[in-house]
Amino acid sequence: MRVLRRGVANEGRRLGDLWMWAARRRHAVPAGAEVFAYAREQAALMYAMTFVYFVEAFGVWVLLRDAPSLHRIVLPFDVYTVLLVLGAHAVCVTRPHVLCADTLRVRRGLRVDLSIPVTLIAAVQRENRFSHPAREGELDLDVGARTSVTLELTGPVTHFTAFGRAREVTVVRLHAEEPDRLVRLLGQRLTRARTEPSPVPDRPV
Repeated sequence: MRVLRRGVANEGRRLGDLWMWAARRRHAVPAGAEVFAYAREQAALMYAMTFVYFVEAFGVWVLLRDAPSLHRIVLPFDVYTVLLVLGAHAVCVTRPHVLCADTLRVRRGLRVDLSIPVTLIAAVQRENRFSHPAREGELDLDVGARTSVTLELTGPVTHFTAFGRAREVTVVRLHAEEPDRLVRLLGQRLTRARTEPSPVPDRPV
């Protein structure tokens, strides 16, 4: 029952993000934060799938033009399928990676939304990798079957899967359209966090 509720909620978010995409808005991006998109490489595939489903819907209309009652039953499913594909792309466009002063929020549509404190990142590197079978303790947020940035953590962070199962991860691989800028800015945050002087303790009374 919980999985069903989660699925219905995700469908509502997907449709809501379609409106945000049309309005060129992004989800949960605070003022002053750095934004890193990742959906561009999948856009051509998603648009192609949308076109195929649209052609299919038109073909069904031609086949059922003499059976309007049956077509009225089928039409909502055709429309929903087109919206489903567009919504799958919209949630990736409206939910980019976000780098704040002390946190990197990595996302992959509705599937992953993970906040990583900068102080928990041991190393960040520009690394092109093609997706491979998932390993214990690793999280791959690939787009077009590849990632471009690798984060190594000093300790585990908890990632919750689409079905609510908790996983501890210490390596996060993600894709960004500007990987060099992400690595550079994140490196600056890491340097700043490691070199900031510790607060001077109060003198004893």
